[in-house]
Amino acid sequence: MPRSFPQSFARRRLITGSGALLLNLVTACTSPARLSIASQLWPGYELMFMARDEGWLPDEIVLRETRSATESIDALRRGQIQGAALTLDEVLRVRSEGIPLEIVLVFDISAGADAVLTRRPLTAPSELRGQRIGVEKTAVGALMLALLLERAGLTPSDVIQVPLTIDDHLLTWQAGHLDAIVTYEPTASLLRKAGAIRLLDSRDFPERIFDVLAVRTDITPGQQESLRRLIAAHFRALRQLQANPVDSAYRLAKRFGLAVDAVPESLRGLNFPGIPHNRLLLSADGGIARSAPAIAEILQRHGLIGSNDNLRGLVDAGYLPPSEAS
Repeated sequence: MPRSFPQSFARRRLITGSGALLLNLVTACTSPARLSIASQLWPGYELMFMARDEGWLPDEIVLRETRSATESIDALRRGQIQGAALTLDEVLRVRSEGIPLEIVLVFDISAGADAVLTRRPLTAPSELRGQRIGVEKTAVGALMLALLLERAGLTPSDVIQVPLTIDDHLLTWQAGHLDAIVTYEPTASLLRKAGAIRLLDSRDFPERIFDVLAVRTDITPGQQESLRRLIAAHFRALRQLQANPVDSAYRLAKRFGLAVDAVPESLRGLNFPGIPHNRLLLSADGGIARSAPAIAEILQRHGLIGSNDNLRGLVDAGYLPPSEAS
């Protein structure tokens, strides 16, 4: 007869085996998992790419480089990515389509890096009446244009809007097809070099353009861990930029398509909040929560979203590192 094991031993075997299986399941759910984030070229988003190039990002974090915010938003719609680097108004527009997004990081606050440029000097924005204005209507350019028109006392029908994603701004401008353009860095620096003249920029509309990292609320626990690593790497790159600005300028110049000495100018129009400031901005009554209702109202007034977002679940500070030393 085969030898029988004591019942207590059999139970221990069963419990141990079940425990190991449970441990494996928990580990699988909480260990880092593939996280795809889309981003177009914008100085505020570049610290992620600096971190990648320095080897600070694990393989499971994939940065998908897009030609424009419009392309990033389309990838979100198609379910090809879990998150994207967007502006606050772009996040509100995506949420209005029923895509569940939350803001987990504020990359920067634009204070001059988004601009309206003209071909000839103007004394007032109202002189844009009847002019051809290039604008990316499916991205932050639409908000900048709406703010510009309200400042000028004009309606959308008072100007000729030329839909144009950011990757076409420079060539279209050089071809002479536009009187004005709504654009942003580093393209704005290239356009000024080509003779474009500043009319207004985001300094004229404080706390209206926040560049943020937005992710789907249904990401897995493993992807959540990858997200924490990505955000920590962003702040590590920010500390590198602040400690070694000249070295960082060399690293950024190639991606920006600018001379090294032009990189500081493209960054000058941005405020980069650290971890404590991010925690304030992403709090229930912080800068994002205070600005979002006014931005949503502008978008609704100009027909850019169908209904006002209730803004529940818009921000989540839980992915931020515990301190600047992290």
